[in-house]
Amino acid sequence: MPKAKIHSGAAKRFKKTAGGYKRKSAYKSHILTKMTTKRKRQLRGTSMIHASDKVLIDRMLRAR
Repeated sequence: MPKAKIHSGAAKRFKKTAGGYKRKSAYKSHILTKMTTKRKRQLRGTSMIHASDKVLIDRMLRAR
């Protein structure tokens, strides 16, 4: 049986957890000098993807 292909970009961006998929916050990699310290601190963490996107992420990662 051939190896299942996965979307390699999605594999780097999303991590599977018991509760779903984790992702990093957006807007954290460009023009950081203009952002306030408070804004950068808020963007530091991760968040869970929305339930409606789970099917799409499962398809890209082939539900490993």
